[in-house]
Amino acid sequence: MSGRRLPPLHAIRAFEAAARHRSMTHAADELSVTPGAVSRHIRGLEERLERTLFVRHATGLTLTAAGEALAEAARDGLDRIADAVSGIRHRRFRRLTVGVYGFFASRVLLPLWSDLVAAHPDLAVDLHTSLDPLDLLPGRYDAVVAVSDTAPRTGLVKHPLLPIATVPVCAPGWLENGPPDFAAVPLLHARPRPEDWRRWLDEAGLKHVGIPGGSSFESIGLAIDAAAAGLGFAMAIEALLAPDLARGTIAVAHPAVRRTRRHFVLHYETRLAGDPALATLADWLRDRVAGRAGFRADAPG
Repeated sequence: MSGRRLPPLHAIRAFEAAARHRSMTHAADELSVTPGAVSRHIRGLEERLERTLFVRHATGLTLTAAGEALAEAARDGLDRIADAVSGIRHRRFRRLTVGVYGFFASRVLLPLWSDLVAAHPDLAVDLHTSLDPLDLLPGRYDAVVAVSDTAPRTGLVKHPLLPIATVPVCAPGWLENGPPDFAAVPLLHARPRPEDWRRWLDEAGLKHVGIPGGSSFESIGLAIDAAAAGLGFAMAIEALLAPDLARGTIAVAHPAVRRTRRHFVLHYETRLAGDPALATLADWLRDRVAGRAGFRADAPG
């Protein structure tokens, strides 16, 4: 499509104001310019159009037929521009659907929800939580918060939020007699993360400790709740422990932390990158969650 051959917008504005007021002086006052500047803009339009737009009288201006036609078009065009600008400024966000890993939602997102509402009262979000990674696919929702690496992926925008680093936890009473013997205490298992204990024990230099059977739970959150109830020791994600530690219901059972290359990551399809509602949510999450964590995306695996 070829470019439009339009006169300068400031000349159109000067003409439209003069046509509305029937006065160069009043148009100049409205536009905060001199009457001479308004007159020059109009003269330029007349030269460009090869038409007289005004008949000038001592008492004011009268539009010619060409002037009437241009005035109507200019008024309509400027009104439409003003309406569009106002609509963009006051447009409400569209409602978002966001899939979220359940434990992240309960330990991080929900405690901060009132802050999100206060900061962005026009932002409407429907949350859908799941423990199944196959439920948390970006194509199913506008965005998802799921466990992933931070490597770029074609077609996706990825914002790392919190690192995945594991530590053992237990009820504080288990530690009253000193450090635990992990070969002798009950280990609690989260079925979605069956390798956590073996990997942490190896990292902590406890490769000799076997992995016995024992209680298992459908989520890491329930395993931690069981640990808080005194059933044994659970493997927890360090970045999600703040609420439990603040309540004093659990304690970190050993100083060793197993760091990984995995993170809780906000994902959405590249085609949605310009969506104002999604951009607002992403910025808020990065500020309140990732900014607070201060993690390094290149943590060792």
